[in-house]
Amino acid sequence: MSSLTTPLYQWIDTAEALDIACAQVADEPVIALDTEFFRENTFFPVPALLQFTAGEQAYLVDPLTTPCTNAFRQLLQNDAIKLLHACSEDLEVFQHWAGVLPAPLVDTQVAQAFLGENPGMGYQKLVELWVGETLPKEETRSNWLVRPLTSSQCEYAALDVIYLLKVWKLQSEKLEQLGRRPWLEEECATLIEQAGRSVESDGQWFTRHRQLWRLSPRQLEAYRLMTIWREGETRRRDLPRNWLVSDKLLFAIAEAMPKNRYELADVEGVKPTLVKKEGDALLALLKQAHHCDEDDLPAPWPDPMQPAFKRRFKAVKKVVTDKADALGVAPELLLRRRDIEAIVMQQLAGETLTPLKGWRDDCLSEGLRQAIKEASQ
Repeated sequence: MSSLTTPLYQWIDTAEALDIACAQVADEPVIALDTEFFRENTFFPVPALLQFTAGEQAYLVDPLTTPCTNAFRQLLQNDAIKLLHACSEDLEVFQHWAGVLPAPLVDTQVAQAFLGENPGMGYQKLVELWVGETLPKEETRSNWLVRPLTSSQCEYAALDVIYLLKVWKLQSEKLEQLGRRPWLEEECATLIEQAGRSVESDGQWFTRHRQLWRLSPRQLEAYRLMTIWREGETRRRDLPRNWLVSDKLLFAIAEAMPKNRYELADVEGVKPTLVKKEGDALLALLKQAHHCDEDDLPAPWPDPMQPAFKRRFKAVKKVVTDKADALGVAPELLLRRRDIEAIVMQQLAGETLTPLKGWRDDCLSEGLRQAIKEASQ
């Protein structure tokens, strides 16, 4: 093996060793981070390993024996760029274990989305593309909670952060050439902002469902209230969402709008244990929706099959697709389907469109206004 595929790493299993490692990289301009975690029977990811590096040696932190220290929290929030790849769950690990989020952040998957048409490129493919090296994949699904870790697991974990630095060096040069480095910084700052307000975002969870147009405003309010409750409870109890109650089942309950335990039990998919354990809470939320004033109910979700919706959706999507083609990126980087739907819904409801921000505003807003105007005539 070459030195690139046989990485140097140091195992960290005490607070003192973690502080020493932090001091060794504290003045570096870029720090690569990664985590290994377990998430099958909990709401929050269970940290099994945390990795960081600023060069050719990786530090592998054992969170099973090592408490997070102030030095590590300060490292996560100093002025150095924090590199991660596909960071959403890693951010949860850091938030839960360290109590802070790594910032300023650069996600190399997001960076790649600004450089090509694959917005979800995996780490191994990214390394092959930029560095021409093939990283091992054998340990991807291994059990990271078992101790001791094998040398193969440790090398795999070390390579994950060492190669992040190599990829980012090349990505950043290309982003500078294209003038898109500020776009990436803005996008990654938004990722940190969204990760830091997970509780507040519970109120928007219901909008993820693809069939909301089937619900009346009162049913929609019931579904919204129940998803907020479910998100809060799964977080409080540290349970996976579906272990408590799935989106599909909450939607069915909202459609039926049961008024008592007998009617709740008659909803397809509702098991006696759910009625026994959570029935009172669900029925209280349904009662709240039943008694909500008409003026306070959410607006009905437009039917995506209606001509007025389809015409506007098609017009907005074309603007997004044409701009994405011109930039050489995937359309969903500019606006996701649910974002397009939200724009169309606001327009149909006669509401002022929520303005786009930053680079998206520069790229899209003028074209969107014109397309919506023409589609509305």
